[in-house]
Amino acid sequence: MLLRNVLAFSTALLLGGLAAAPAQADPSVAARLDARGVRYVVDEDGDYRVTYNYADEGRTQLVFVSGRTESIAGFRIREVFAPAARIGRDGVTGHKALELLEESRRQKIGAWEIAGDVLYYVIKLPDSIDAAQLEAAMDIAAEIADDKEIEFSGDRDDL
Repeated sequence: MLLRNVLAFSTALLLGGLAAAPAQADPSVAARLDARGVRYVVDEDGDYRVTYNYADEGRTQLVFVSGRTESIAGFRIREVFAPAARIGRDGVTGHKALELLEESRRQKIGAWEIAGDVLYYVIKLPDSIDAAQLEAAMDIAAEIADDKEIEFSGDRDDL
């Protein structure tokens, strides 16, 4: 009986019959977003996804708050990130990448990063920030990423 259950479980995993459990979201992020009245959805990675609506421009912008932190030298760091372009489709070439590095140098908070085929504006902050500071970081990431999306893709509003 045990062997049959193990085989059935293994077969289900191979065939994709069992869905992977979503990553655990950090309730401290939910508390901070709730305190500011920010509406969000927790995605399958455990990240908090917020959609900014720029009604006057007829645009939206996604911003994510990482559902987990990373530690380095005693600091707990949380990321706020917003997608701005698709690398291949939007022509983020070597020359453009160098321009993004120069722009990152001038930014006071945050920098451009690439993950997979997506260009993101990423702000890395100590997790000790309060709700207002978290919302401010999200506002900054949303505005910078949406402006860059317009620059790369014109009227297209995919991210």
